[in-house]
Amino acid sequence: MPMADAPASQTLSRGIRILEILADAREPLMIDEVARRLDVHRSVAYRLLRTLEDHGLVARDGSGRVELGSRLAALAAGVAHDLQAEALPELTAAANDLAMTCFLTVLDRDESVTLMSVEPRHAVASVAQRPGSRHPVAVGAPGRAILAQLPPGQWPEGADAAQIADAAACGYAQSHDEVIPSLRSVAVPLALRGRPPVALAVVYLASAHAPEELAERLTQAANGIREALGS
Repeated sequence: MPMADAPASQTLSRGIRILEILADAREPLMIDEVARRLDVHRSVAYRLLRTLEDHGLVARDGSGRVELGSRLAALAAGVAHDLQAEALPELTAAANDLAMTCFLTVLDRDESVTLMSVEPRHAVASVAQRPGSRHPVAVGAPGRAILAQLPPGQWPEGADAAQIADAAACGYAQSHDEVIPSLRSVAVPLALRGRPPVALAVVYLASAHAPEELAERLTQAANGIREALGS
């Protein structure tokens, strides 16, 4: 039987949804709050959380609040392992050169997802970009840098064709106040042979560097990653 025709597992779906809820919460949650957000009875949420806890995917603190477990970090490290390994030194160097957070985003259906992020070592203040953060791919510079690598027929509804075309023409995209109020971002495409489109980006409040300068440094990093991966 084709996988597309197989019935979905409600229990598995709820367990995955719990992980998403905890990731979005940015703080530990009580079981009652998890149950409310999942829209199930507390006993159902408790059984699901116990199973996830047994596998190290969630953990409970002394007050009984639940948060993501350390086992998730090991699982995340296995996602595009070679890409992450080669991207890390390039992202680190770019972040320190520019004194701003540098991150790598990938396409997940109609969303842009942060796969990894590096904050600058000696910056007085920098904007954090949490791995796993996601938002619609049609919004923000990283998403447009990704869409610029795809034909229009694969763009999601709401994509701004003019902005994507501009990103493709000049080699980078920029945004301001789109994903998070007051934050700016510049992103460049990273096309890798045999892989879905990727983007490298920085996020910041203000900078003495013009967007073109930020894009130039990101392009250097992208070229370094591409060369290391033989793409």
